[in-house]
Amino acid sequence: MSSDPWGRVDETGTVYVRTADGEKVVGSWQAGSPEEALAYFERKYEGLVVEIGLLEKRVQTTDLSAKDAKAAIDHLREQVDAHHAVGDLDALRARLDKLVQTVEARREQRKAQRARQADEARHAKEALVAEAEELAQSDQWRAAGERLRALVDTWKGLPRLDRKSDDELWHRFSHARSAFSKRRKAHFAQLDAQREEARRAKERLVAEAEALSGSTDWGPTAARYRELMSEWKAAGRAQREHEDDLWNRFRGAQDVFFAARSSVFAERDAEQAENLKLKEELAGEAEKILPVTDLKAARAAFRSINERWEAIGHVPRDARPKVEGRMHAVERAIQEAEEAEWRRTNPEARARAEGLTGQLQAAVDKLKTQIEQARAQGNNARADKLERELEGRQALLDQALKGLQEFGG
Repeated sequence: MSSDPWGRVDETGTVYVRTADGEKVVGSWQAGSPEEALAYFERKYEGLVVEIGLLEKRVQTTDLSAKDAKAAIDHLREQVDAHHAVGDLDALRARLDKLVQTVEARREQRKAQRARQADEARHAKEALVAEAEELAQSDQWRAAGERLRALVDTWKGLPRLDRKSDDELWHRFSHARSAFSKRRKAHFAQLDAQREEARRAKERLVAEAEALSGSTDWGPTAARYRELMSEWKAAGRAQREHEDDLWNRFRGAQDVFFAARSSVFAERDAEQAENLKLKEELAGEAEKILPVTDLKAARAAFRSINERWEAIGHVPRDARPKVEGRMHAVERAIQEAEEAEWRRTNPEARARAEGLTGQLQAAVDKLKTQIEQARAQGNNARADKLERELEGRQALLDQALKGLQEFGG
């Protein structure tokens, strides 16, 4: 008979293994010595040790499911319980029991993790739904549309919830996207209608602008072009494929008109600048007439200068007051000389002036005599009154004498 700490072979070749519950028959060995029998069944035991070790490692380091792990444990437990190996089978059972506890703990851990992940996924999806519902009311069409597309990608990356919860949240999410798409579609349909209306309005403006481009009625046409530009801005934008072409035609028509006007105005400005130069020369010639010493010669010279002045065209508007003012000053000086000559040589006016002077002189002489008489009679009050009256008549007489001198008298 042969034996070791965990098993023995009796005389009949029966192999036993020692357990906490006593010896258990492992099998019968007739092919060799008892030592060989024990060695064979000890190798079977070592094979179980290796398999249990591998399973323990899989449980600890892989995502082996609890169901598969339990099936593997049960399979190994059957082999241990069958007692077809010699070794510490109770230790193997203890390891399998501990492994069961580990698998159960990991199953509970994974269950809690899945619950936590599901809760996080629920909150994440609820947040996506809330944001989508807020975006559904936005008028920022491009930004909101891009954000909604990004939310869909985020949604696809989240784990599914239970069917009922997932379907309810997806329905709200999808409804928000549909509501936004419907509003955006209505907005752009309205925008298309507005742009079509703008296109028709701008077609009319372009037609009128092109019709006016050849006009030479510079002022009214330029004013109308300004009105057309205001109407253009008020019309809004047409479709992109039409807007640039319409603008180029509209602007081109204006450019034709304003280029022609600028050319004409440049020519006119050059002509008026030359006119100004000529009129300044005439004004200088007229100013040499002053002071007037020979009225007849002065009138003839000024008439000649004025005829040449009238033959010259317009001058720049801002220069006109100054140059015309110089001519008017000469003209006024000649007119004043004429008035003075007329007063000096007019017989009727001279007679009237002499008559008035004589009357005032007689009145002054009479008042002086009356004042002397009043003083002689001691009537000073009357004398004072007559002197005040004399002062007024004397002033009138002095003025009349001055006017008479203008007649050469």
